[in-house]
Amino acid sequence: MKYQVIIVGGGPAGYTAAETAGAAGLSVLLIEKNNIGGVCLNEGCIPTKTLLYSAKIHDNAKHASKYAISVGNVAFDLPKIIARKNKVVRKLVLGIKAKLTTCNVEVIHGEAMIVNAQTICVGDNLYECDNLILCTGSETFIPPIPGIDKVDYWTHRNALDVKELPASLTIVGGGVIGMEFASYFNSLGTEVTIIEMLDDILQGMDKELAALLRADYAKRGIKFMLKTKVTSIAQTDEGITVNYDQAEGNGTITSERLLMSVGRRAVTSGFGLENLKLETNERNHVVVNDKMQTSIPKVYVCGDLTGFSLLAHTAVREAEVAVHHILGKEDKMSYRAIPGVVYTNPEFAGVGMTEEVLQRSDTTYRVINIPMAYSGRFVAENEGVNGYCKLFISHDDRILGAHVLGNPASEIISLAGMAIELQLTTSAFKRMIIPHPTVSEIFREAL
Repeated sequence: MKYQVIIVGGGPAGYTAAETAGAAGLSVLLIEKNNIGGVCLNEGCIPTKTLLYSAKIHDNAKHASKYAISVGNVAFDLPKIIARKNKVVRKLVLGIKAKLTTCNVEVIHGEAMIVNAQTICVGDNLYECDNLILCTGSETFIPPIPGIDKVDYWTHRNALDVKELPASLTIVGGGVIGMEFASYFNSLGTEVTIIEMLDDILQGMDKELAALLRADYAKRGIKFMLKTKVTSIAQTDEGITVNYDQAEGNGTITSERLLMSVGRRAVTSGFGLENLKLETNERNHVVVNDKMQTSIPKVYVCGDLTGFSLLAHTAVREAEVAVHHILGKEDKMSYRAIPGVVYTNPEFAGVGMTEEVLQRSDTTYRVINIPMAYSGRFVAENEGVNGYCKLFISHDDRILGAHVLGNPASEIISLAGMAIELQLTTSAFKRMIIPHPTVSEIFREAL
């Protein structure tokens, strides 16, 4: 059978492309080898945030006295936390499946193999298409550290289903995933150590605010080992021993469990991508234009395979742009304002340019940096806690970047993102009426 659109991969990019194309009346086939929803819904964004919310409720209960509330015998039930996480994932997966059905999308579970730009093989069956959209996502990267193959380490997937809390946990990698799991396990009482090879955690986020977040978690007992290279790993009677190298010399640390969280990389093999001979860059990511077209005009790539932004919300927008181009609608992809969020407690979010990027590009800018205490709502809901809002303003008075440390940064950062995407001047942004009292008023206060 021939389809107008075949999509390989059922994650955020894939199911968004399928829904958008199907709703527009196109005949659509979606091929997914595992679970609809991809990594994000099944073992990434949604399950981690569900666990983190339970940890946040636990934190709030422990410190309820700050708000004149008495809570006795604060405890948690880890198996029930995991069960609730699974329930949330099941509910959302069913919701996506229902939308695909409503949009008349045909779904096949199996491993796709690309024959050419118009033909896909799944098992013994061949499927033809007018347009092909590749949304194959990414996978956990495990570096070739000596001894890693001989120890029972965790990846994020394992950590999501832990029903017995480890007494101690070493996390290799201080990126977003590493910090979120550090926050989760620290809140529940595990002794956590983060080993990071670079000079600070959360590379790519605002360095000043990242350092403040690190200092906050250090006060809560998380040990940070920066500029530290893991040289080997071994299983011992005491647990898992990590050997490391620092400027001060070599050392070891032993913990009950080890979580490897050094990053993710695009899935580029196992589905016949090489048969298309698409143009790629020096990092083997597929080159696309602002319509998400590859060097073969009717082959589109969305999501992690482009290598630009390994974020679900970026993939969703890329998928919309690709399908809109197929439908003949005017649309193009913009990466000017892609928000990044770390769902720790407090949350940390940023959109637009960081100061490091601005400095490297020799851009003229000024900095506005104010405490979150300028927001009355923030003060009311964050007793004894502070945060910061940081804005970068261009020479012609437009917002270049916005970075927020403090709850609920994830919910307010989009307001700044829209201002950046629309290239609003600060005076135009200030004319927007923001409800009072809300934490998002911090942007008006900053300006």
